[in-house]
Amino acid sequence: MDTWNPITGCLYNCVYCWARNYAKKLAAMGIEPYKTYGFKPTLAEWRLKQKIPKGKFIFVSDMGEMWGSWVPKEWITKVMNVLVTKPKTDFLFLTKNPGRYSEFLDMFTDNMLLGATIETNRTNKLSMAPSYETRYNAMKNLNWKHKAIVIEPILDFDPEFVDWIKDINPELLYVGYDNYNNKLPEPTLDKTRALIDELRRTMQVEARNLRKAWFET
Repeated sequence: MDTWNPITGCLYNCVYCWARNYAKKLAAMGIEPYKTYGFKPTLAEWRLKQKIPKGKFIFVSDMGEMWGSWVPKEWITKVMNVLVTKPKTDFLFLTKNPGRYSEFLDMFTDNMLLGATIETNRTNKLSMAPSYETRYNAMKNLNWKHKAIVIEPILDFDPEFVDWIKDINPELLYVGYDNYNNKLPEPTLDKTRALIDELRRTMQVEARNLRKAWFET
């Protein structure tokens, strides 16, 4: 999957955020916009003029929270004005604030997959993002047929989590473990596999980075 980052940065301060750490490395290498702005939310306007190849599946703003409540509507509109001119390219959006999708429903086209990260259905203090239940309700009620859910990094969950995902009924579901040794409250590998097996009965699931929980090794 290719990536394109017109909007970068985030304010959620998730303890397991790989992008924030990667932005520091890019800044040290002198790469913009990270050299100037670090992980502060930024619109890299020059990227709006970059060539977007046809026939690709592109993850938009994987280095930031494009749909954060702090992102000006004008920034998002500028990005969407570019994407609506690319009907032969498929795009994935991913957010922890999916309630904001409703502001732009009239700009989405059939080649756009609207995604949300929902790592668990249990409450925790690992992030300043909207609650998992808030994200679930927003995605369940989102009037859009092309949805994706990312359960990564997966966190330990209650049985009702299966019902959450089924209620949303995504076209595509990704499930994976933390890759950065953060020692998160993870489910056992057997529990994760059981979740995947149950969800595969009704939807497409892509499993990535499957391994034993850190406390199992």
